[in-house]
Parts: sequence; C-alpha cells; structure tokens
Amino acid sequence: MALGSSRWWQEGVIYHIYLRSFADSDGDGLGDLLGLISRLDHLNGRPDSLGIDAIWLSPCFPSPDRDFGYDVSDYTTIDPRYGTLADFDQLIREAHARGIRVLLDLVFNHTSDQHAWFRESRASRRNPRRDWYVWADPRPGLLGRRPPNNWQSAFGGRAWTWDAARQQYYYHMFLPEQPDLNWHNPEVRRALMGAARFWLERGVDGFRLDVFNAWFEDASLRSNPPRLGARGFDRQVHLHDIDQPEMMPALAEFRSLLDASPGRTSVGELFGQDPVRAASYSGVDRLHMVFNFEFTSSSWRPRGFIDSVTRWEAALSEDAWPCYVLSNHDVSRHVTRYGGRHADAVAKVAAALTLTLRGTPFLYYGEEVGLPDIHLPRSLILDPPGRRYWPIYPGRDVARAPMPWEAGVHGGFTRGCPWLPLHPSYPYRNVELQRRDPDSVWTFYRALLRLRREQAALRRGDFRPLVASPGDGLIYLRSEGPDAALVALNFRAHPTRLPTDARLEAGQWQLALSSLGSPSAAIERDGIMLGPHEAAIFISR
Repeated sequence: MALGSSRWWQEGVIYHIYLRSFADSDGDGLGDLLGLISRLDHLNGRPDSLGIDAIWLSPCFPSPDRDFGYDVSDYTTIDPRYGTLADFDQLIREAHARGIRVLLDLVFNHTSDQHAWFRESRASRRNPRRDWYVWADPRPGLLGRRPPNNWQSAFGGRAWTWDAARQQYYYHMFLPEQPDLNWHNPEVRRALMGAARFWLERGVDGFRLDVFNAWFEDASLRSNPPRLGARGFDRQVHLHDIDQPEMMPALAEFRSLLDASPGRTSVGELFGQDPVRAASYSGVDRLHMVFNFEFTSSSWRPRGFIDSVTRWEAALSEDAWPCYVLSNHDVSRHVTRYGGRHADAVAKVAAALTLTLRGTPFLYYGEEVGLPDIHLPRSLILDPPGRRYWPIYPGRDVARAPMPWEAGVHGGFTRGCPWLPLHPSYPYRNVELQRRDPDSVWTFYRALLRLRREQAALRRGDFRPLVASPGDGLIYLRSEGPDAALVALNFRAHPTRLPTDARLEAGQWQLALSSLGSPSAAIERDGIMLGPHEAAIFISR
C-alpha cells in the first residue's frame, strides 16, 4: 500500500501503542514486536481494519525498567524482551505494506544509570565522558554538603544525588536512576543525533520526543523561585530547569536531520500544559507538532474544550500545525475521566471531537473499544510515582492495562501471565465482540476514520465555531474550498437543541454520520436538535 504525501502527518491519524501492553507473542506476559506485527491488520491494510495512518511506539530500547523503558541503556538496538533488530525491520516492512508509518519514542533528556555513557562518566573526573551528564560540586552548609541548588525531581524529592566515586552531585529531573544528559556538550548532541539517524536509516518515519523542553538546564545552575503547590516539584517556578534559550538551535539541528529524509515527522512532549509555550516550539526549523495536553486534564464541559481549541489556534504561527490527544500512557484514560454512567456514549462524542478538529489526532491503544482505567491495590502498582504517592495518586499503571482482543483467557493478549491485570470488563469489552456490533465504540471509530479520509474538509479545512453558548454542546464548521462539514456534539444525557450564531439551511446539508443507532440530529434555521449524547456530522450537498 502506497504511503503517499510527504506531509501525511497533517492529514493522518496516529495511534499510540504502549508496546508491553499491546500483544504478546511468546507468552512471557509482555507485549512485543512480533505480537504487534500479528495485530497490524487491526490497524490498517484490510477493508475491515480500523483505518489509522501511523503508529507511535513507546520505548523499545534496552532498559533496566526502573521507569518502564524511559530509562534507556542503549539507544541503537532493541530490548531482547521485545524482540530483535530483525523483528523491528520486519515491523517496518509489514507496517509500510499496510500503509502504516512507524514513529519511535526518543528519550533524549536522560539515560539509565546503567548506560555505558553514565558508567564511564561517573568513574572519574578525567575520563572522555566526564561532562556528558550534569555534574556539580556541593554547596557548603552548616551541617555538611548540600545539593548545588533547590531543584526538585518530578517524581519526588531532590533532583540531585551524591556520587561517592566522583565526589559530586549529578542531576536527574526524574528518578536517581535516570541521570540527565548534558546537552550543552556538543559531543552529547552529536551522539544523540547519530542515534536518531540510525533509526531513520532503518526506515523509521519519525519520532516522538520525550520531555524535550527539559533538554537544557541553566548553565549556572541557578535555583528556581518558589511558589505555592502541593508537591515539592509544584512549589517552584521552573525558570532554570526547563525551556532554556538553547532549545531553539537544538531543535533546528534536529529538524534539519529529519528534513534530509522526506516524509519524516516529529511530535514533542512538552513538560507542562502551557499552549502558548507549546506553540512556540512548532513550525519551520522547530518540531512539526507539539502536544497540547489541555484535553488530558479538562473536565467534560463544552466551554473548556472550545476555549482550549481557540487558545491553541490563536497561539500557533502560520507554519505550525496543531495536534490533539485525549489519553496517553501518563494520564487517566478519558473514558474514566468523562464517562460516568454513560461511558460508551461519551466515548463516541469524545472521538467525534478529536477526529474532526483541525489538526492531527493521536489515539491511545484501547480507546477504540472504550477501555477505562484499571483500579489496582497498592501491592500490584509498579509505577514509581504511584508507589510513592498512593493512594493520593494511583500512578500511571491505571492507563496501561493490556489490550483486550477477545473474551478468552487474558483477553487474547498473552498465553502467559500478563505483566499487569487486564481490566475485568474484557470478557464483554474487547475488539472481537465490538467488531461484530454495529453500535459499538469500535464501529463508530472505524466509521469516523473512514469519513475523515473521504472528506477533505475534515482533514485540512478551516475551523469555525458556530455554537452561540456552549453550555450543552458544540457546533463547528470545517471548510476546504467548496467542501464543508458541520459537526454537532451533545455533551448531555438528554435531548438538546444547540442554538447557532449562523443561519443554517437544512437543504444544504446531508447527515453523514451519527453516534446513535437511530439518529435524532436535525438542522433548524438557527440551531441543531440532537439526541442524548449524540455526535452528528453533516456534509454539504
């Protein structure tokens, strides 16, 4: 299947796979590359496939797994638990044959403390990699040595750990086992660009960059100003440990590497939720896209969503491109956050929202079947922040349960013991059952994705809100030349009439898709009638 335009990422839909939870081929309880290959037809390549355009894989590099792959010990091979380089090459071939591009997750802010670079760096102050990480002498204090400044770890506690061999502190924004690389060192930057080039030469179509705006720290290691907050990390204004001015030249260097290979793309994970700051990192000589995470923490209110979209659109430059995400491996799944007693109905409305906005949608594995969070006792929690802050914060495991493929043992995910339990709903909430159900969440996702592919207005069109007062729902117009699509979303569990601030002529529109088996959507002159939790998409005649 042809892969098409070099700007595919502006029109495509990207599917986020948490690899260890997707499909296990060898019965060890961990998802792997061969398991993923066996499930590619679910994603694309057949008439009955879901219909996505690309997959983004969570880290599959060797790792001690203190942070489940986000502590990398070798950037240029595959963790044996997930497969081999030959398996990865097969994945690229098989995915491309189905019209699926492949993005890798690059964790370039830090490595594992087991990486050969850090082992050499900590061995002495005279070795060739002595300044590949952020090392600093202690501050003197009345009670002995103190860390170089007041920086806090995002996972709790001080961001500095004393190393007896070097008689210095090293910096880690996350766990002590995740020392931060020194991006001020040009040798470090060359090594990381070389790692990215290694995967590009193997056919990778792009990268997601983990916490990229934390690559640089203030060279003078100045302390952050204080502010009110619940955790130590939240009680600081992060003025000197993220978003340093050296970021822009580094992103330009990374972008030039990608641009040398046509059709490659990038998306960045920003540390924080500031859409203006996120937008500043997207565009020519910067990243192709940067996540705006406001949707991952917003409540189920139309006003909040439309305000977020409006802020995002206003902040983006002409050469930047938006992208949207409702769930990922770090946050509670949106069906749990929003769904309540109407989880499947809300899942469909949320899908219609994210798949019809101007921008690239990112889907998280399992959301196409309405997969909710799994609730775990502390004894089963593996995530480091979850174990530290439970029960106030249950951690990220809740959003990482294995994919439910069928109603059989372990949901068809593994023939062994899964690394995390499946959600107990898997006997009646799984891919196999939902593919056969014309009213299922999966069937609606597939129909939405097909409609999006068919309608240029939904992929490339301008975005214009039409709802007069977004109390119960949203109406917006997408238009591309003579083509137009009208999207109406009812956020409530009762029938609703949504007034518009534009005059509508019913004869000019045809209902193309509704989330209800028996659609209620009807266009009136100055509004649209919708059934309970109905998502309706009209196409211009």
